[in-house]
Amino acid sequence: MKQTVRDDAIQNQMRPGIITRDGLLGRDRRKLRDILEADDAEVLRLGLSHTAIAARMRELRDAGACGLGQTIRVLEHFDVRVDSVRGKLPCPFLHPGLFQKEFVEVRNVRCGGEVLFTELNVHLIQEHGFYEGLGSPFRQDPATLARVLEIAR
Repeated sequence: MKQTVRDDAIQNQMRPGIITRDGLLGRDRRKLRDILEADDAEVLRLGLSHTAIAARMRELRDAGACGLGQTIRVLEHFDVRVDSVRGKLPCPFLHPGLFQKEFVEVRNVRCGGEVLFTELNVHLIQEHGFYEGLGSPFRQDPATLARVLEIAR
């Protein structure tokens, strides 16, 4: 699909210093539409959906939230730590609402893998199929999420 004027406006919101200090694109120089299509293809290749990935992220975040700032063992082999900081972030896709600045660290002690994500990441994946650009500090690789969070087909 071709990049639209709206896509350009959204991509501009993702640049460093607009919504976040480092931005959401990292070193990725591709057009937003190309980033979205590549990640969508990877999710389909994995036999998953953006909804399933976001649901698992949310499930683990919610289970770990009771120990705010402390690591909690969840489902026998996930160590989950949720830390919240002051402030909220808007969605760069101009979606209504603000998202709490929180960091969710999930370590799968069985496979040794670890991921770090935010509430905004969960929203961006669920609603927009956006995992951030390559090299972004909070880039969420779909295959890594599937492996570490044990997301079943």
